[in-house]
Amino acid sequence: MNGSATIEVLYFARIAEQTGTRAETQALTAPIEAGAWLTALVRRYPGLEPIDRLKIAINQEYAGRAALIHPGDEVALFEPVTGG
Repeated sequence: MNGSATIEVLYFARIAEQTGTRAETQALTAPIEAGAWLTALVRRYPGLEPIDRLKIAINQEYAGRAALIHPGDEVALFEPVTGG
């Protein structure tokens, strides 16, 4: 963590297309649960619905909805990868 009052957000694959960017910096002055952050993000980018399909990594580790995102963290948002 770099101690700043922001987080770096990375978007992958179709999510990057839906948000129109592959990365952005967002203000974050206090820790927030990943699920609450994701809900707010979907209000900003409604094309991300349904949110149940979205996966989150915090600082390059998979995270559940109850995990905390802290200022200075890197958050990645992606869809599950399937093979076949």
